Amino acid sequence: MNKQQSGFTLIELIAVIVILGILAATAIPRFVNLAAAASEAATQGVAGALASASALNKAVEVAENANLTGATSATVGDCQDIAPLLDGVATYAAFQTTYPDMDITSLTVGVGASVTCTVVNSGVTPSISVTFVGYGTD
Repeated sequence: MNKQQSGFTLIELIAVIVILGILAATAIPRFVNLAAAASEAATQGVAGALASASALNKAVEVAENANLTGATSATVGDCQDIAPLLDGVATYAAFQTTYPDMDITSLTVGVGASVTCTVVNSGVTPSISVTFVGYGTD
């Protein structure tokens, strides 16, 4: 009786192990650096929220000056005055609790003018800087 054995040879098993090792070696570095990418994305998110809050505040001021609304805009004299605009949404306060190393530049913004503000997250190495446009209001 001639029985035929089935299964994998040692060479086939070694080849599969080598291929899995190569895949793991290329995939692991992508997942190791996710914390830095998450910090950068969070910083960009806050900068975007600050830019939106500043633009909306400026729009309220324009509408207020044209007697189109009874709403009142907040006074923005520098980049740091933009952060409290997010307090109604409770994002910035929670963000500063989570990321205490997040700072906003203190550049002066003239009334009716705009300036490029910067959010700096120094809690990571290297620090992350993201810019946004801030609008001055009176």
